[in-house]
Amino acid sequence: MKNQKIVIRVLSIIAAVILLQTLFFKFTAHPDSVLLFSTLGVEPWGRIGLGIVELITAILLLYPRTTAIGSVLGLGIISGAIFSHIFILGIVFNNDGGALFMLAMGVFISCLIIAIMKKEEILSYIKK
Repeated sequence: MKNQKIVIRVLSIIAAVILLQTLFFKFTAHPDSVLLFSTLGVEPWGRIGLGIVELITAILLLYPRTTAIGSVLGLGIISGAIFSHIFILGIVFNNDGGALFMLAMGVFISCLIIAIMKKEEILSYIKK
């Protein structure tokens, strides 16, 4: 049980740090971020709105009582990012060597493992 808590804590920190570090680019209208969201056709509101949702998700992931909810929310938003990369943007976007895609995969895998480990807690929310 203690090892499980440590794994969940580490994975939630990894996912939250990745989500939080991208906020600087979204909230400062960095040219790369503007280009990405323009390519998706949702600039500026998609960029700003997603930034707010990612901030909320990171906070939920970091607070132990809401980590399960944060993992589900994280899976949802990062799935959109992954699908956008696969079908619209490409794995490599703006000569980034696939870095954004790999970060998205890191968040997805972290949130998926957390969600699996907290399956009972997530199901209890659904049953309410």
